[in-house]
Amino acid sequence: MIETVRTTPYGDQKPGTSGLRKKVRVFQQPHYAANFIQSVFDVIDGRNGSTLVIGGDGRFLNRDVAVTAIRMAAANGFARVVVGQGAILSTPAASHMIRQRGAIGGLVLSASHNPGGPDEDFGIKYNVANGGPAPEKVTDAIVARTAAIDRYHIVADAAVDLDTLGAQHVGDMVVEVVDPVAAYADLMETLFDFPLIRAAGLSMAFDAMHAVTGPYAVEILERRLGFAAGTVRNGTPLEDFGGHHPDPNLVHARALYDTMMAADAPDFGAASDGDGDRNLIIGRGIFITPSDSLAMLAANAHLAPGYARGLQGIARSMPTSAAADRVAAALGIPCFETPTGWKFFGNLLDAGMATICGEESAGTGSDHVREKDGLWAVLLWLNILAATGKSAAIIAQDHWARFGRNYYARHDYEGVDSAAAEALMAGLRGKLADLPGERIGSLLIAAANDFAYHDPTDGSVSRNQGIRILFDGGSRVVFRLSGTGTSGATLRVYLERYEPVGGTLDADTTAMLADIAAAAEAIAGIVAHTGRRQPDVVT
Repeated sequence: MIETVRTTPYGDQKPGTSGLRKKVRVFQQPHYAANFIQSVFDVIDGRNGSTLVIGGDGRFLNRDVAVTAIRMAAANGFARVVVGQGAILSTPAASHMIRQRGAIGGLVLSASHNPGGPDEDFGIKYNVANGGPAPEKVTDAIVARTAAIDRYHIVADAAVDLDTLGAQHVGDMVVEVVDPVAAYADLMETLFDFPLIRAAGLSMAFDAMHAVTGPYAVEILERRLGFAAGTVRNGTPLEDFGGHHPDPNLVHARALYDTMMAADAPDFGAASDGDGDRNLIIGRGIFITPSDSLAMLAANAHLAPGYARGLQGIARSMPTSAAADRVAAALGIPCFETPTGWKFFGNLLDAGMATICGEESAGTGSDHVREKDGLWAVLLWLNILAATGKSAAIIAQDHWARFGRNYYARHDYEGVDSAAAEALMAGLRGKLADLPGERIGSLLIAAANDFAYHDPTDGSVSRNQGIRILFDGGSRVVFRLSGTGTSGATLRVYLERYEPVGGTLDADTTAMLADIAAAAEAIAGIVAHTGRRQPDVVT
């Protein structure tokens, strides 16, 4: 029986960079999740008789919200829901499932790399029919609906079995519970040379961080590629990620880093995050930054069967280093600079203007889906290692010798008072016009602006996407407030120094960026505004 439940709006349901993310206790408020889900359904044109994909990263509340979403979908005219067994689907696997099944869209239940558990974070993101995150015009419509919603529809008291593969009914709607791994793993076999990787005799360590990628990594790395049992560490998804922060960086994946820096390190190390869309790449004795990884993958992608015909273009988020730009120039293809958020890559991928995309926040992917994809990046690295017979360190050294090196780091100041963070950004915007021509130490400011993106596919414009201070010679600092947190503000400061071919290519990154960091403080007054003398996380 379909029940119409009266409700009142919540005033805080505006999605951030990638979905609505809040503390679990916020989502546990009466009708909170249902309000947002109904608002999504209310703005979907043509939902009657269509297919919807649902899945998430297994964090606390995942199963409960999945059941609610299924019962609501049945009351809102959908003909079929495809849901991962146990309500599990990695974000890239959900994107593939949407595309493979011709679904109208999907609900991805995740807060990505944010911590999980009863006192931590949860999230809901709507992906559209191309498999990618909803564009701004859709999220704007959802936000408008959340402000006016007064009822939602749900099939009352319907039992939903999330654990048994096969079809069942909720009301008149078919619920199809599917293996969350198989279709994605099959897709990877079409892109990469699995026999070549198997034959290379490589050793590796993969940290799944007790997050969603564990089952995918076990199936692909250990079963299909033949890596030794135990290659996948922390491979069982847990509701609280084992009490750890599932963000694949050098702070939260420190054990993996220590393994890869040891004398007996395996050939290759990698990790992924809460929902499987990010990656960490570490070769024996060398950390590959996400920005460098994007550039190196693009330069060598032709070695994998799925990219043997070459790339149409490369796209990177604005804060990501310009290393990929130099690869694009050498290949004679365009490189697009977009705002942060994978949804901005979707138009370029759909238009066939870009093939590989990446963000400095450890997200890399291609046109095989419309999300960043952690395991995809790991597999492309493995394919390159197998095809060249070179180590990650040698590939990096060869790359810098050819293109020069973009020394790069991101400084995160987490949980900053929101008003103080906004004041810092406002102060920067107020002085932009006066900065060009100013000299700070040895650095000359060539340009300063608030980045605006003009989408070449649809003409849309996205403004106020981050403040860029560009120095003579290709170095820069970028200031941006993150849209992925759930409390306070996260100020992100991106430092980049370009060292040309023939320059100092093997120095310590912190030392090479010291003058850029000093200039960032001089320009923005980070200490004065935030009270923080050092960042919480450096990546």
